[in-house]
Amino acid sequence: MKSSRLSLFSLILVFMLVLSGCFSGQTDEPTSSPPKDEGEKTAEEGKEPEQAPAERKILYLNNNEEPGALHPGIAQGTHDSWILEHVFEGLTKKTPEGEIVDGMAETWDVSDDNLTWTFHLKDGIQWSNGDPVTAEDFEYAWKYALNPASASDYAYQLYYLEGAEEYNSSEDESEYEELEAKVGVKALDEKTLEVKLAQPTPYFLDLTSFYTYYPVNKKVQEENPDWSHEASSYVSNGAFKLTEWNHKESMKLEKNENYYDKDKIKLDEVQFVIIDNEDTAWQMYQADELDLAYPLPQDVQGQLVDSGNAEFNNGPDFAVYYYNLNNNVKPFNNVKVRKALSMAIERNTITEHVAQGGQKPAFGIIPPGINDVSGDFQDNSGDLFKEDVEEAKKLLAEGLAEEGMKEMPKFTILYNTSEGHKKIAEAVQEMWRKNLDFTVELENVEFQVKLDREKAGDYDISRAGWSGDYVDPMTFVDLWVTDGPFNDANWGNAEYDKQINIAKSSMDQKERMEAMHKAEEILMDEMPIVPIYFYTKPFMVKPHVKGIFTPINRYPQFIYADIEK
Repeated sequence: MKSSRLSLFSLILVFMLVLSGCFSGQTDEPTSSPPKDEGEKTAEEGKEPEQAPAERKILYLNNNEEPGALHPGIAQGTHDSWILEHVFEGLTKKTPEGEIVDGMAETWDVSDDNLTWTFHLKDGIQWSNGDPVTAEDFEYAWKYALNPASASDYAYQLYYLEGAEEYNSSEDESEYEELEAKVGVKALDEKTLEVKLAQPTPYFLDLTSFYTYYPVNKKVQEENPDWSHEASSYVSNGAFKLTEWNHKESMKLEKNENYYDKDKIKLDEVQFVIIDNEDTAWQMYQADELDLAYPLPQDVQGQLVDSGNAEFNNGPDFAVYYYNLNNNVKPFNNVKVRKALSMAIERNTITEHVAQGGQKPAFGIIPPGINDVSGDFQDNSGDLFKEDVEEAKKLLAEGLAEEGMKEMPKFTILYNTSEGHKKIAEAVQEMWRKNLDFTVELENVEFQVKLDREKAGDYDISRAGWSGDYVDPMTFVDLWVTDGPFNDANWGNAEYDKQINIAKSSMDQKERMEAMHKAEEILMDEMPIVPIYFYTKPFMVKPHVKGIFTPINRYPQFIYADIEK
């Protein structure tokens, strides 16, 4: 996906030229005026002076990766979603306070059995090209993501719909049309969308604000299947529209004048520069070339956490940093080896001296911030395993012996290019060398390459992170169901799958939460993945930028931001 990059010097130079083009004034006035007779008045005299046009409000920020896909049905990462969340809108959206409110849908009704949802779209809503947004666009988009030919990794998020999993799982093309017709989403007319669920889903309304549930302009998609690849053909329905995309370099969003709520949108333009180096982004922020910088270099985070700097923002993030262990590769198929690797990592050292952003060491997979039947789910779980170097040595020796090995073979930690990921990998490398007496190699690749290799099983251990798509433990625990699309560890456990099914099919919160606690305990007892820490969200934003808000499971949101200089 990313074969070449500008050098640091040329990247900053290009960006400075962009800035100078925006702010340097040019005049087109004559050098002199012809004389006029004394007492003669020109047509311009006596008039009120014209007011200068208002300066465009432009927000400058960085995206740390080139988007892998800006199609709602294909996207799969935060480097995609940060853009999508601002250029598209679903049936619902979230307020700065985290409340789910009407988006494209004005109202909705729910049947007594919680299986049928009927959404009524707003009047006059339009796509950025002026086409009306219809209920059929939603039906078309959801079925597009579920179509096996689309190869959408996030199609499983639509499995809550009646018939969705059967359609998406089919390998027989002759069945596609028949199975598609059975999927529980139907446009009853231009403004009415009926959704039938396979089973009651307590968090379904939250899902309708997630990008896999965004609509797609059916006419545009059918006329040009590659519409989402370039700004010139891009069509969306959100507060902003994509107007420039210099791949792997920069992107420009502009206010969408066809957006129904455009009067609440204060920014005229958003300029993204694509930089995967946190140090470069930080230097640009310090040089006033960026208004918002995220993520930050780890040593900078450490300096800012307790500094009292008014531009520094931090808080909990609904996300976990972890390592995948490829359970199909020896000796990671052995639970004792997996546990040994996890128990030999010193998480406090990583959070306090490497990551340095106030992160919390993770001894489970569900981050703080989810309500349990009473209290916080993560607090109620407690630590589900412990660090113990002596026990780790014992388990490693036993596990290797069970696999007929005398020592750890050569293997590699795969991580996507980032100074932060590199430092964490180096810390883990040193902990395993010191505590378990073996050496691991490190390999960095571009983010999309990492994702592709994980899907192909072409790795030993890989750095991973997951940010919750909706605020419920299910958004984490269903990652590791047997053969799940994001189960890159290639692990499976029948009892785990059973508990996930119980939690998905019950409307009883007590039963659901108990099942997910049991699932998390099974996961940590088997340790197919190694939790490292729960993220925080440290970023810098200039004082003249107002209205940035940070939902617990989203990057900083600028939809209602303003520039006040």
